[in-house]
Amino acid sequence: MKRLNETRLFFEISKALHAHLDLKNALYNVLNILEEGMEMERGTITLLNLRRNEISIEVAHGLSKTAMRKGKYRPGEGITGSVFEKGEPVAIPKISEEPLFLDRTASRKYNGVEYSFFCVPVIKGKNVIGALSVDRPFEEGFSLTEGTEILSVVATMIATHVINLEKINREKEKLKEENSRLRTELENKYRFTNIIGNSNKMREVYQMISQVCKSNATVLVRGQSGTGKELVANSIHYNSNRAKHPFIKVNCAALPENLIESELFGHEKGSFTGAINQKHGKFELAHKGTLFLDEIGSISLDVQVKLLRALQEKEFERVGGHRTFKSDVRIITATNKNLEQAVDDGSFRGDLYYRLNVFPIFLPPLKERKTDILLLADYFLEKYAKENDKEIRRISTPGIDMLMSYHWPGNVRELENSIERAVLLCNEGVIHGYHLPPTLQTGTESGTLPAKTLEEATANLEREMIIDTLKNTRGNITFAAQMLGTTVRKFSYKAQKYDVHYKDYR
Repeated sequence: MKRLNETRLFFEISKALHAHLDLKNALYNVLNILEEGMEMERGTITLLNLRRNEISIEVAHGLSKTAMRKGKYRPGEGITGSVFEKGEPVAIPKISEEPLFLDRTASRKYNGVEYSFFCVPVIKGKNVIGALSVDRPFEEGFSLTEGTEILSVVATMIATHVINLEKINREKEKLKEENSRLRTELENKYRFTNIIGNSNKMREVYQMISQVCKSNATVLVRGQSGTGKELVANSIHYNSNRAKHPFIKVNCAALPENLIESELFGHEKGSFTGAINQKHGKFELAHKGTLFLDEIGSISLDVQVKLLRALQEKEFERVGGHRTFKSDVRIITATNKNLEQAVDDGSFRGDLYYRLNVFPIFLPPLKERKTDILLLADYFLEKYAKENDKEIRRISTPGIDMLMSYHWPGNVRELENSIERAVLLCNEGVIHGYHLPPTLQTGTESGTLPAKTLEEATANLEREMIIDTLKNTRGNITFAAQMLGTTVRKFSYKAQKYDVHYKDYR
């Protein structure tokens, strides 16, 4: 059989090593190439098991499985063991004349044919991690030095591949651990018991989430903008049996009407202007997981028809395609629109409405859950104080009064933004009323506070500061006056003027 020249041999081996991420498959291919390139009859790659301190055959060419199981050595034992111990290659012209050759595999039946044996170490750093061994028929003119050099280069290539594979495997394991950690964080974050609120209406929401999360039922989350509909969708998914699969979110109102179909179902290359590549839709990406469609009331009637089919038949086609795809997806939708009115006026299909409205969950507006305002405000205060590295411990009593008296048209989102703004403005340990947005301070938009003159506003601020200092000093007028940088007489006068009694704070 014609030998491969060295350049071709190394090229073929390099290709073989990089064709597989599976180390065993790659090594088998290397031995197959050596069969032709060096007229090899038998070949083995042995690896050292550090735990057992044992050398065993990992892959072999020309050996039976029984022979491979027999081929075990200790470092320093036989030719292979010696190569592991010393880290130096060995070339034997004739196996039959070498007393150190153990032939543990019992695979050499000479029948008048002599064999040469080559064994070179596979070295990683300063350690021998394996050995490459080759049997070839003895040939008078074949250079043992040349054969050893060729195999040493191959061993180096194998070592590099092993190192690269170890690195890839470590990175894979690291990614797996990171994914597992992030998934655990998400599951903990979106437990419905972590949703803030203990009002009766929110308890009803928690009960409904716990009832529906383990099922595959379609859920319609309804409520005003800013009430936390996406948070409920997250809680349903991460407490469901699909939690380990994708959770894909689509804001239907944020997508142009002509692109939403492509976004949901994907498109084929060239299906429309700008479709330069094939694209997978959200239904494909969410397979076996959950698809959350926010602002579902904003999609067009044409898309509603295709969405209805995807919900009922669990199948769809990409835009510009003819192949039908199956997708096992749980649907959660959300809207702040009156879908019943939309059905009546023809802008929303009645059959789709009834398909989506299997299990509705209504989120109450913040003005209907007043008891939750302080819980939410404290949560956002702690969150943004930590983010901005500020030592803000509480909200003043007048500030709390402002929060409680406001009607919150933007619901929880508006409350969160208000507290974040207050944290950014506050340079002390307490958030006062003047740190809150002007809409809360004046009551102009809410209609809950009368318009104030400059004198009234000043009086209101003075009264707030007097109350706050009395709370801090537990009704001690002397300390309170010192905190405000005034005299006890002036402090007492102001307190009496604003009908504030120090005994109420003891």
